[in-house]
Amino acid sequence: MGVIEKIKEIEEEMARTQKNKATEYHLGLLKAKLARYRAQLLEPTTKSGGAGTGFDVQKSGDARVALIGFPSVGKSTLLSKTTHTASETAAYEFTTLTAIPGVIEYKGARIQLLDLPGIVEGASQGRGRGRQVVATAKTADLILVMLDATKSEEQRRLLEIELDAVGIRLNKAKPDVVFKRKTTGGITFNTTVKLTRTDERTIRTILAGYKLHNCDVMIREDITTDEFIDVLIGTRKYTPCLYVYNKIDAISLEQMEKLARQPNTVVISCEMDLNLDYLIDRMWDALGLVKVYTKKRGAHPDLSDPICLRKGASIESVCNGVHRSLATNFKYALVWGKSSKFSPHAQKVSLTHQVQDEDVV
Repeated sequence: MGVIEKIKEIEEEMARTQKNKATEYHLGLLKAKLARYRAQLLEPTTKSGGAGTGFDVQKSGDARVALIGFPSVGKSTLLSKTTHTASETAAYEFTTLTAIPGVIEYKGARIQLLDLPGIVEGASQGRGRGRQVVATAKTADLILVMLDATKSEEQRRLLEIELDAVGIRLNKAKPDVVFKRKTTGGITFNTTVKLTRTDERTIRTILAGYKLHNCDVMIREDITTDEFIDVLIGTRKYTPCLYVYNKIDAISLEQMEKLARQPNTVVISCEMDLNLDYLIDRMWDALGLVKVYTKKRGAHPDLSDPICLRKGASIESVCNGVHRSLATNFKYALVWGKSSKFSPHAQKVSLTHQVQDEDVV
């Protein structure tokens, strides 16, 4: 029996099993098995057959955004309109057959936008180049899920299932769980909160299923069994996501307002250039980038060429952004701006000082 058949069998058994306190333990075991088989499917252990062809697109700019959606939802049109990169567009499905990169220049930052081929149902199992698409999506800092506003919500649900199956968790934070392997000493299990959605017995059984008999587990939030399996596997990607509904010119105002009020959602029309500037603003906010300007002693700051970093970045990241050798010879830095205690005056800071948006260093 192949891996896909085994996955299908487990999914059918889970669908048949009633969810209650008595079956929680059994469902936990099934979920652990399912996660293991899915990992096998995505990263095959055998080297049979030739090497697969991936989308070899070099990461460039300050952040990467991946466009994911079913065929003919307007991904290529959006890329062409926002980045001045020509991506072939036509009124038939699967016009784009490889990853096409473009660059959005915004607030001094360069954001790489990747137009990926349309995916189909079953993409997580390799249908329609689905594996390459989702593997490339894992390297993105933000995912734009493109949807057709004229079609049902079924599209969004199917895409979420496909991305979840390959270990991409949309708009979720990493579970607050500390897990450490040991060589001896058995399993040490501690919690700082009451577990209402799983229990110690289920967690110990999952650990045994993964042949983990010596480890420390510290759980600091009320997690589910699925979230604990994600921590064990360790290859899950927690990525922010924006749901972009295209073709709003073809639906009623009431429908559009209903869509626009959903969380993490932007409504646009590529054909009529509606709301594209707002979409780029939302992308900037979701990426959580901060701009830092550099200044030589006795000179004015260079406002034309900012260094773009992630929120929470330190002076060390600024040094690395200028030149790798700066951090090793570092003594102190002077910072003006929001992060300075003495704003508007400068503060003398160390490498660990966290910078904020539009600081001058």
